[in-house]
Amino acid sequence: MSAAAPTHAGPTHTGPVGGSPTARGRSGTGALPSVLALGLARTGIELKQFFRERDAVVFIFAYPVIMLAIFATVFGQDGATVGPEPGIPFAQYFLPGMIATGVMLSSFQNLAISIAVERDEGGLKRLRGTPMPAVSYFIGKIASVLISSLVQMALLLGAGAVLFDIDLPTTAGPWLTFAWVFGLGTATGAMCGIAFSSVPRSGKSVSAVVIPIVLVLQFISGVFFVYSDLPTWMQRVAEVFPLKWMAQGMRSVFLPEQAESFEVSGSWQHPMTAAVLAAWLLASVVVGAKTFRWKRRDDG
Repeated sequence: MSAAAPTHAGPTHTGPVGGSPTARGRSGTGALPSVLALGLARTGIELKQFFRERDAVVFIFAYPVIMLAIFATVFGQDGATVGPEPGIPFAQYFLPGMIATGVMLSSFQNLAISIAVERDEGGLKRLRGTPMPAVSYFIGKIASVLISSLVQMALLLGAGAVLFDIDLPTTAGPWLTFAWVFGLGTATGAMCGIAFSSVPRSGKSVSAVVIPIVLVLQFISGVFFVYSDLPTWMQRVAEVFPLKWMAQGMRSVFLPEQAESFEVSGSWQHPMTAAVLAAWLLASVVVGAKTFRWKRRDDG
């Protein structure tokens, strides 16, 4: 069910990343580009590679819209709503979960799969032999995920407003909440994807490892079902992972104020949302720094 992230043929080395530092110094062309400049150049390459896989890109962008249409139609038959009268239309209630799962697909799933494939095909090993700093490579990955996620969110919100008559916020406060939940959630998902990319033993097995994890988290995190209707033990498991908190944070943006009482805790828990996402972000940075591999396991 989950959209498969596009696989890339391996990083290419162009533009400001090329050339040896010694040769550049002799030619008198000046200092090497900064880490940030190289990261921005790498972002352009990553985006080109991503959008070249047109069929996969279309499916990734369409997946949240399709799932929103399916669940809103199935559960919203005969004007059914969520919560006490007058209730919340199912399309409105499911939109935040689809935004959260879209972020997870574009960040965690996309990077976990694509990096593992690049490593397996030898692209990371070749890239590591260039003068480009490792930090610039990761800047390129994270920035490309942020840009693609923004495009995905724009399409989803536009479809929700036009096709399902979903009310979007009209004041600045909710959009500020959207900005920090989206930004922190995307960064967390991206870093978790980078760290997790070292878990699968090969690029061939990575989809079989990553996609089931994503599917399970979607079902237990309030994406496909009303979160308060899930079994208590399932809620406790979901609370450990970022997706539940991203979905809850997005509900605070797109649902009316009275919906706060529908939450299990009776509140939106913004401080807890920020704390859990930040904890996962920090943990993934630490783990990724220790475990990230540029070469295959069998490539001594």
